Amino acid sequence: VQLQASGGALVSAGGSLRLSCAASGHSLHSNGLGWFRQGPGTEREFEAAISWSGSATYYADSVKGRFTISRDNAKNTVDLQMTNLKPEDAGVYYCAADPDGSWYDLRNWRSWGQGTLVTVSS
Repeated sequence: VQLQASGGALVSAGGSLRLSCAASGHSLHSNGLGWFRQGPGTEREFEAAISWSGSATYYADSVKGRFTISRDNAKNTVDLQMTNLKPEDAGVYYCAADPDGSWYDLRNWRSWGQGTLVTVSS
């Protein structure tokens, strides 16, 4: 499966941004989908994930209440709505698919997009 993330931009602290990831080459209907963030000089970190049905969602503590993950299986897309952005939310955001094991561990995700850059100015 190929994943294409988009929507990254420069935004002011307190602002909002919506990231989107489109999948091609394979239906994602039965797969979990997730978003990870990699800041400068840091390891890629789990941000959010959603089950294949959309009925279960998971968030890092740092983004709970501010970020919302959603998916559209008909369009093969997964979105991340980010609100009340903080400077520490900045980084390259990657979408991922096909988890096998703990969804919080990036090593368990088998497919990755190329990333989209989010910059938050204070």
